Amino acid sequence: MTDLTGRTVAFVATDGYEDSELTEPWRAVADAGAQPVMIAPEAGEIEGKKGHRQPVDRVSGEVDAAEFDALVLPGGVINADHLRMDEPAVRFARAFFEAGKPVAVICHGAWLLIEADVVRGRTMTSYPSLQTDLRNAGAEWVDREVVVDNGLVTSRRPDDLPAFNAKLVEEVGEGRHAA
Repeated sequence: MTDLTGRTVAFVATDGYEDSELTEPWRAVADAGAQPVMIAPEAGEIEGKKGHRQPVDRVSGEVDAAEFDALVLPGGVINADHLRMDEPAVRFARAFFEAGKPVAVICHGAWLLIEADVVRGRTMTSYPSLQTDLRNAGAEWVDREVVVDNGLVTSRRPDDLPAFNAKLVEEVGEGRHAA
């Protein structure tokens, strides 16, 4: 397994996230030695669809992508819909692309990337209901378990988490990618 010791991975979510899409990638990067950090629009804690409660480490309006090595965006319709309306979260996500840092997104989490205008020219997957949104934003949508495009890891749903987590750890290990 890739050793991510010394790496810091930002997770951005809010209430309504898909529990396993936060907890399993969190465990994967932590088990590989990285320090996961929970970022949300407000301080306190956030709650997943199935009741998992996650303490918030940092607030989206007070973070800088330069502090982190990679970004993970869990899915969940409510979570993703609210995050794409949080301008600091949108700017934060965009900054990872500008810096060529790894980004991993699953399910509906891609809505934030559409809002950040960073999917044009990328090959991606997502929950199937987002395929038109992604195509309209300039991405090539494919129906696969996991897709990696120059440091961007995407998957469709919780069933894809084993493949998603493996590619997430691999891409964080590789680090920055050329634009």
